Amino acid sequence: MATAVESLGKLERRMTISFPVADVRTEVEKRLKAQAKTARAPGFRPGKVPMKMVAAQYGYQIENDVLNDRVGRAFNEAANENQLRVAGFPKIEPKQDAPEGQLAFDATFEVYPDVKVGDLDGVEIETVKTDVTDAEIDKTIDILRKQRVHFHTKGEAGEHGDGGEAVAANGDRVTVDFVGTIDGVEFAGGKAENYPFVLGEGRMLPEFEAATVGLKVGESKTFPLPFPEDYHGKDVAGKTAEFTITLKKLEWAHLPEVDAEFAKSLGMEDGDIAKMRADIKVNLEREVRGRIKARNKDAVMDALVKATEMDVPQALIAQDSERLAEMTRQDMMQRGMDVKNAPFPAELFAQKAERRVRLGLILSELVNEHKLQATSEQVKAQIEDFAQSYEDPKEVLKYYYADRRRLAEVEALVLEENVVNYVLGKAKVTTKEVPFDELMGQTAQ
Repeated sequence: MATAVESLGKLERRMTISFPVADVRTEVEKRLKAQAKTARAPGFRPGKVPMKMVAAQYGYQIENDVLNDRVGRAFNEAANENQLRVAGFPKIEPKQDAPEGQLAFDATFEVYPDVKVGDLDGVEIETVKTDVTDAEIDKTIDILRKQRVHFHTKGEAGEHGDGGEAVAANGDRVTVDFVGTIDGVEFAGGKAENYPFVLGEGRMLPEFEAATVGLKVGESKTFPLPFPEDYHGKDVAGKTAEFTITLKKLEWAHLPEVDAEFAKSLGMEDGDIAKMRADIKVNLEREVRGRIKARNKDAVMDALVKATEMDVPQALIAQDSERLAEMTRQDMMQRGMDVKNAPFPAELFAQKAERRVRLGLILSELVNEHKLQATSEQVKAQIEDFAQSYEDPKEVLKYYYADRRRLAEVEALVLEENVVNYVLGKAKVTTKEVPFDELMGQTAQ
């Protein structure tokens, strides 16, 4: 049975559950007899082991199992009787002052809060929009051309020309020998032979690239190079080295022309450049829609958090923190990092976990109150949208519908979108035009 529920705080509760010792002993004996039917021991046939030996070997574990089962069942029954929505798992502790013939335990736990979303009519939300123009298409084509670049010896005549004067300039691929010293002493990582890089891509420190520009093959140059204070190499960070570089090889970049052959290389079988540009635009618009949707969703979620005051169960935050820590560990391991024994304190993820739990409670309340659940039609439309970027859309549909977990992930996305659309329909919304490069996280070149 359970005593009255005691309130320890806004969400924390405690109750005592108890049951007769005799009930536990009866169940233990029942399970021991069942175990004895298959128990094995040296010198005895299976099922013929004396009960005392069975009890000595299995009694402790069986008694623990019975207690856990009885406590768990009693707690669940008491929670249901008191109409409690328990958040997380209870902390169970035995009571020392239990009545004779009884076993008693204190169960301390948290309950879900009452979630009351504030008035959304007065909430102000700024959404974003971005247009895909010819300029973005041209820039994408330039990127695709650079991915297909060919290098030729600079200054030597060839089918594509000679690349101009054989002097290192931005855009050229140079191959150099270099050696660096600090106070006349070479340092680790400061020396290399036949090291290639493309000038202007920022792979090397600015001073290094600047010293290379203007060199001809065979020429050398000595120059000072101050390492930044935050340089990744701690041994040289903040120090000034003296480098000597020698240009060994110089090549200029030949970018493919935007012609039928280029279009064919991108999958346009007929080499139609207009179709190629249209296809690029479709892909860019799909990417832009996805990023705009993510930005606007974040704005809505921020608004919901501000509009809803509530206490969040610490048990749920702790559970999600541990989940995030494990997800981070698994992700790093998949990237090839050795983190098997590295500490991942759950506390590092507490702030993110608290927001995730808070939003989960808010979204659940909105979905239930306003019937925003994902429909089968919405889920199918979302999967079809995913499938557009694949060669065989039907296979993508099969992939999702073959696994209930994958389908649930899509349903969660649709549900979130339903909430976003509901909130945007209630709030005071303003729209800001965002440059394409800013939305895509690029730096204009």
